[in-house]
Amino acid sequence: MAPRKFLDNMTAQNGIVPVVVVDTAEKKTQSPTLLDADEFRRQSHQVLDLIAEYYDRMGDYPVHPPVTPGFLRNLLPPDAPFRPEPDAFSSALKDVRDIILPGLTHWQSARHMAHFPASSSTIGALGEALTAGINVVPFTWAASPSATELEMLVVYWLGKALHLPKSLLFAGGGGGTLLGTSCEAILCTLVAARDRKLAEIGGNRISDLVVYCSDQTHFAFRKAARIAGILRDHCRAIPTCHDNMFALSPTKLQAAMQADVEAGLVPLFLCATLGTTQTTAVDPIGELCAVTTPHGVWVHVDAAYASSALVCPEFTHVIDGVEAVDSFSMNAHKWLLANNDCCAMWVKKPSALVAALGPEQDLILKDAASEGHNVVDYMDWTMTLTRRFRALKMWLVLRCYASKACVTTSAITSAWPRRSRRWSRPTKGSRW
Repeated sequence: MAPRKFLDNMTAQNGIVPVVVVDTAEKKTQSPTLLDADEFRRQSHQVLDLIAEYYDRMGDYPVHPPVTPGFLRNLLPPDAPFRPEPDAFSSALKDVRDIILPGLTHWQSARHMAHFPASSSTIGALGEALTAGINVVPFTWAASPSATELEMLVVYWLGKALHLPKSLLFAGGGGGTLLGTSCEAILCTLVAARDRKLAEIGGNRISDLVVYCSDQTHFAFRKAARIAGILRDHCRAIPTCHDNMFALSPTKLQAAMQADVEAGLVPLFLCATLGTTQTTAVDPIGELCAVTTPHGVWVHVDAAYASSALVCPEFTHVIDGVEAVDSFSMNAHKWLLANNDCCAMWVKKPSALVAALGPEQDLILKDAASEGHNVVDYMDWTMTLTRRFRALKMWLVLRCYASKACVTTSAITSAWPRRSRRWSRPTKGSRW
């Protein structure tokens, strides 16, 4: 017999919401619920076994599956089930093993040489599981105090490990946060720079703003510029060449900015790159800042690809002059043992982010701690209100592996190109 049900009412934002309450006296007659601890343990073991089996068998899969577009529609039912089948979870995991896994591109395979490094670790994976299980939403300090304060600690740890200047860290008046990707970091900082500049020159001059990058800069920058309202033809992609290893030339940048100023336009933002996706080019940060400073240009360093190498002291020279930049971002999920996704962003003046992305009026989400400006409310630093507890995963990676393991990982992988000189046949124009 079905359990008795009672109708209760609960006050919500939009009025009265009916809530079905199950009689606890008859709860035992139900099948396992979504919060059944024993069933959760059983299913969790199944998932862990599947993941371990996947890593053991990864070498058996072709890196890229021999499939054609639309293949999965023919292997799975066209409609979602109306009622769950007995032991539906075990059946679903069988579909994952037999149908879904064979159709993936296996980014963790040792033979996967495309795209970018997508490093992972067992600690990172377990951190993801822990984050999903706890499932908090730390948009303000009050919404989850430990999550906010752990995020502040993690970005401080990470910033010190990367040898970033004190001016970008909380200890020096700056600060950081964790996002999904550097694409988000570029957009957030560009919007902050735009609003700061328009406050100086007048909001009606947005069509005069110009942004700068190299022709090697990730296309996400151009996309962010369009979202921020920058005219398409006001994004200057400065040509690079092989002679200086495809790095952005300060001389060419200065010429481009001077031409724009003489045309009555306003230089706004420079996106320098530490390790471009196409050529791993490293832009000369200090020299570029010397060009941009007289124009009041916001300088952001997109270090998504190669910045993990900065944990090795022998590579820190590539960010000489970084003290002058306004913001810096890197993807820990590309080379620093953190599973996707985990981008760290630091800014010299957090107030610029808050001014651009914070609420225009007090919200019900704010409490006394927020109103007194005694805490960090990360909803004011990013585009999203709903945020993930990424700090827990990154904290576990740093806590369990320690900085030394990150240094070792970066040092070993940095040596691969030098070794490949001996393995590959030199070609004309080879960079090895």
